[in-house]
Amino acid sequence: MKITAAKVIVCCPGRNFVTVKITTDEGVYGIGDATLNGREKSVVSYLEDYVLPALIGRDPQQIEDIWQFFYRGAYWRRGPVGMTALAGVDTALWDIKAKLAGMPLYQLLGGRSRDRIMVYTHANGKDIPSTLEAVARAQEAGYKAIRVQCGIPGVASTYGVAKEGKAYEPADSNLPSESVWSTEKYLNFTPKLFRAVREEFGDDIHLLHDVHHRLTPIEAARLGKELEPFHLFWLEDAVAAENQESFRLIRQHTTTPLAVGEVFNSIHDCRELIEQQLIDYIRTTIVHGGGITQLRRIADLASLYHVRTGFHGATDLSPVCMGAALHFDYWVPNFGIQEHMPHSELMESVFKRAYEYRDGYFTPGETPGHGVDIDEALAAKYPYQRACLPVNRLEDGTLWHW
Repeated sequence: MKITAAKVIVCCPGRNFVTVKITTDEGVYGIGDATLNGREKSVVSYLEDYVLPALIGRDPQQIEDIWQFFYRGAYWRRGPVGMTALAGVDTALWDIKAKLAGMPLYQLLGGRSRDRIMVYTHANGKDIPSTLEAVARAQEAGYKAIRVQCGIPGVASTYGVAKEGKAYEPADSNLPSESVWSTEKYLNFTPKLFRAVREEFGDDIHLLHDVHHRLTPIEAARLGKELEPFHLFWLEDAVAAENQESFRLIRQHTTTPLAVGEVFNSIHDCRELIEQQLIDYIRTTIVHGGGITQLRRIADLASLYHVRTGFHGATDLSPVCMGAALHFDYWVPNFGIQEHMPHSELMESVFKRAYEYRDGYFTPGETPGHGVDIDEALAAKYPYQRACLPVNRLEDGTLWHW
């Protein structure tokens, strides 16, 4: 069997998605997500100029050899652009292999380790009362785990909080918009938010919170300690993680579970965090972490150190990535939880899916492959539109982590 065609499909049914499609001489094809939010065209160029031409004529069943060819052979390894491109190819090849085997992807990985996959959703509000209403709506929809974000008094815009009446989509303008951030106001307010949520909803619901890399280690330690009475499922992305040692300081001061990894591209970005047991959940995604082939290595390493998975699942990842992630979640022994930020009806009209949600849990479906396909004709009606993520400045004008 040989690969005879490989192409990139770019569409924007509400936001930009990059999809890799690989076709074989036997007519079997697979697709993979290669979306890098805010830098989509960089991945498209990398794929079209360097990766896809080198695929033609190769045996699509040799997934490991192809992965090594594009990882080791690139010389300039890792990085978000190269690893996202590699992930798109890798996921498409796994899709082909599972289709050839006539089985859903999770069976090819080794079979399922659970009956259903717990997911968490987002509850966001401009203030505490509206956030409590959002939590109530999520509970009514069946979610057992909810990420809570809230507008901060005195801060004009806050990560995770949508404009009135709109779904939250951070890539909001043609060029990066600028927001103003106050660490002090955030730290003083957030414990009040979670106290209100626990008083309203009790202790049974799982609560999560995303800091979005905005604190220093000692500030994150303070927040984790102050949130301990509200026993969060996790505190996410407490600090920028280029310095993995930063998590040691946080760990020394709080028992609040820590999660990180959605911006990681390699096992080396999280190796020290895992081996030194400085985190509890690894959030690296299939699409940004080099595909299923490398995520298996990360998950296996994590399992040795009591670290569980908690894959990123916002709508900057296409339904293709969500489908592949759910098959991985079904199989991986050290599963923790899966993020679920629902795609719009428009997005789901372009991507046909086999996975299903019911009462706080997902199942990936039994369709051979990862169970997601793209309607190319419909996708062509929604061309690419440049959209950039915001940047942050402190109140004195200093550029800060968004």
